[in-house]
Amino acid sequence: MNKNDVIARLNEVFRDVFGDDSISVNASTTAADIEDWDSIEHINLMEAVEQEFGLRFKMREVSGMKNVGEMIDIICDRGTK
Repeated sequence: MNKNDVIARLNEVFRDVFGDDSISVNASTTAADIEDWDSIEHINLMEAVEQEFGLRFKMREVSGMKNVGEMIDIICDRGTK
C-alpha cells in the first residue's frame, strides 16, 4: 500500500469521524488543524483508523504521533490491508 492510497482512505475516515466532508488531511496535518479534534475524538479517530486498516496501534505510537504523516508511516510500515 502506498502513501497516496493511505491518505485517500484516511481522508474518508477523518470525514466520517468528524462529520465534515470538507476535511482534507496530509502528512503535516495535526489536531490543531481540525476544530473538533480533541482528546475524546482522538480516541474515536484511532479506533476508526484501526478498523479501516485492520491494525492495532501501540500505546507509545498513539501518544507519540505528532502529525498525520507519522500515522501514515506506521500504517505503511505494517503493510496492512
